[in-house]
Amino acid sequence: MVVEGKGFFIWRILNCEGGDAEAIASKAADANLTHVLIKIADTRYPFGYDRNNNDLVPSVTQALKNRGIQVWGWHYVKGNDPSGEARVAVARTTELQLDAYVIDAEHEYKWRGKDAAARQFMADLRQGLPNHPIALSSYRFPTYHRELPWSAFLEKCDFNMPQVYWEQAHNAGAQLERSVGEFDDTRLVGYQRPVIPTGSAYGAGGWVATAKDQEVFYQKAVELGLIAANTYSWDWATSSGHHDLWDAVARFNWPISTMVEPNVVTPTPTIPNVPNDPLHNYIEALNNRDIDSIASLYHENAGHVNAQRLLLGIQSIKKWYHNLLHEVLPAGTFAIDQVRGTGSSWTFNWTFHSPSGQLAGGKDTLGMRQGRIQYHYSSFGGVQT
Repeated sequence: MVVEGKGFFIWRILNCEGGDAEAIASKAADANLTHVLIKIADTRYPFGYDRNNNDLVPSVTQALKNRGIQVWGWHYVKGNDPSGEARVAVARTTELQLDAYVIDAEHEYKWRGKDAAARQFMADLRQGLPNHPIALSSYRFPTYHRELPWSAFLEKCDFNMPQVYWEQAHNAGAQLERSVGEFDDTRLVGYQRPVIPTGSAYGAGGWVATAKDQEVFYQKAVELGLIAANTYSWDWATSSGHHDLWDAVARFNWPISTMVEPNVVTPTPTIPNVPNDPLHNYIEALNNRDIDSIASLYHENAGHVNAQRLLLGIQSIKKWYHNLLHEVLPAGTFAIDQVRGTGSSWTFNWTFHSPSGQLAGGKDTLGMRQGRIQYHYSSFGGVQT
């Protein structure tokens, strides 16, 4: 599952379009959002209910999905009961059939001894959500928050979603660039993950973000080659007197070459034999065991991700394929079927058959940018790197 483009965080559904699911979905579609992030839990408890204990999340989720918009659930955790927090995370994510899950870990996880809690939480979480993309949403500058157990969280995450909140300032672009740079330093955070930053569309202590801030933030995200960016929060940006913040995000045109188009089931399970078709070229290069040709399909700074790790850069990816094709699956034929997607996002099942009867397979997603692979998520974890 790949996400690209613009997303908005929702704190309380009732604060957004009066809680009307269809109105929320229509507004998201009109703004060309590719994903919406809804709060689904707080510590050990479900979140998203009205005063009559009606769960508001399912209807909003369905309305958004009907319009081809991904739904991510976010969850504020404190680490006092990591297994209990993981249980509610797994339950809400699976019951609501969400596309992905986001951990919101902040100052409580800076307390002494919380590293063990983070590791327990992530172990339980990954056991319950083995195939769901997981992101960490926390501070923008790890140099200011070294106590947070970054490595314990990011080891089992697929994405890093820093809260690039430029409170009391209006230098969104500079803060975003610094944040991305700091998260490139594995000495600080342990593991490098694709960054999907969240910008601020709210006010605090007399300071209020501006419409210009939103434009600068998103433009810098595009310039940095990020696959997506978010804004917090829908609640504030559509409140009385602040709709200019929503409008600024809605107006921003994320480059069409990186926009996710709605998944479309192909009429047949076969890959069209078209020279420029990325999947045709990919499977042909795999079966020819031509690592240079495989590498040519990727951007130099592409990421190859599974639930255990991220490989960043073409040399690391080439090394992975060399191991796959010469050590793990050295002889046989790859095939692809159950293809979904078009343009910039492809999801497909693949199988491998060898003359000796060896069988392997997985389900992968490719995120394309300007005709080449920027992001590759693979469910096949049998290759040691």
